[in-house]
Amino acid sequence: MPALLSFLREAFNGEEKDFTTGSLRRAIALLAAPMMLETAMESLFAIVDIFFVAQLGDDAVATVGLTESLLTFVFAIAMGLSFATTAYVARRIGEKDPAAAAHGATHSLYIGIATSAVIGITGLLFAPQLLALMGASPAMQANQGYTRVALGGSASVMLLFLLNAIFRGAGDAVIAMKVLWFGNLINIVLNPCLIFGWGPFPELGVTGSAVGTVIGRSAAVAYQVWQLSAGSGRIRFTPEALRFSRPLLARLLRPASSGMFQIFVATASWTALIRIAATFGADVLAGYTIAIRIVIFSILPSWGLANAAATLVGQNLGASQPLRAETSVWTAARYNCYFLGALSLVLLAAAEPLLALFTPQPAVIAVGSECLRWVAAAYVCLAYGMTMEQAFNGAGDTYTPTLLNLACYWLLQIPLAWALAIGLGWGPRGIFSAITVAETALGLAAVAAFRRGAWQRQRI
Repeated sequence: MPALLSFLREAFNGEEKDFTTGSLRRAIALLAAPMMLETAMESLFAIVDIFFVAQLGDDAVATVGLTESLLTFVFAIAMGLSFATTAYVARRIGEKDPAAAAHGATHSLYIGIATSAVIGITGLLFAPQLLALMGASPAMQANQGYTRVALGGSASVMLLFLLNAIFRGAGDAVIAMKVLWFGNLINIVLNPCLIFGWGPFPELGVTGSAVGTVIGRSAAVAYQVWQLSAGSGRIRFTPEALRFSRPLLARLLRPASSGMFQIFVATASWTALIRIAATFGADVLAGYTIAIRIVIFSILPSWGLANAAATLVGQNLGASQPLRAETSVWTAARYNCYFLGALSLVLLAAAEPLLALFTPQPAVIAVGSECLRWVAAAYVCLAYGMTMEQAFNGAGDTYTPTLLNLACYWLLQIPLAWALAIGLGWGPRGIFSAITVAETALGLAAVAAFRRGAWQRQRI
């Protein structure tokens, strides 16, 4: 117990640590502990939203699901940029050049601000049309206020991801974790107040959920900016760091554009799946939406281990230690396999009780629990797939995981889901089984690609 307490104090004290020397297992644990809590907190935004919105009925839940499928494009850009940002910052930190790391970090923010402005304006102006395009019924389109606010406030999502990518690349994982704790606390308080009109707050219905989430994320972004401007971390936003450099912008855009497309391929696949699910009615769409929220919540902590591998790869390649970088990935992947393997057993055994926490509707519970079991069956392969892909991204090789996603999601998952669900008449089960097949294939292909070792020669 004293050893555990000592480790926890070290992991969460926020002090600077050198991850290019010493025990790899300890380095992974010190990085992964706060990163797992960070990613769990990001997923908590989604869980809190759906928990309260579910009390408004299936149409409200379905509207949230369709809007989230549109927001996946925002997440694609944010995550693609964050891959390049983490890789660049980690490589410069490994080279012991924090000033160059800060200079590159500001340029990723310039890209993020410009793109989120375009997305936000589009969402504000065309929310009803976007919902109709996704197959929303008139009752779902009546909830367009949620879509307007969620898409209109997309800058908060973008900046939250990018700023935390800077902290992760620098190894300041504790700050990234605290940011999301802060934002979630605000969201948890505001969500029910704005949905149901508690106390002095107006009753906004499902739109209140989006308002609370945007406010919570925006407050977290303000805290991030304060940390980078006046904090004591490795990265500081000085006037020199803010100086615009066209060559540096171009240097970041190359891996960032590939990273964006990498996530776009994956998220567009989920959008296609939810579009197929929408053809089976509100009960299926609601069950699928709740199940995927549970999946996201369950696997995001394991992204903490994958992100730890990405940081270690970047910093150790910067320190000219490729063997240490490779070993860190295999170790993190093994730990991730233990975690997700155990979690899959829980989801397989307790799918219905978990769905029942969100809805009393038997039809929705039946669909959602079946989806949960099919996806959980692929968790072991998913553990290796996500770790290997993040290792590529941490090295600055965003091209390889893009090809993997393209093959496994667009060439395999989408056609298979349509063929099984509609072509062969399997219904929703065809969608769920296609997810299992695609995630299994991705994990196996990612391991094979990682063994080739070309990522060790990547420059960023």
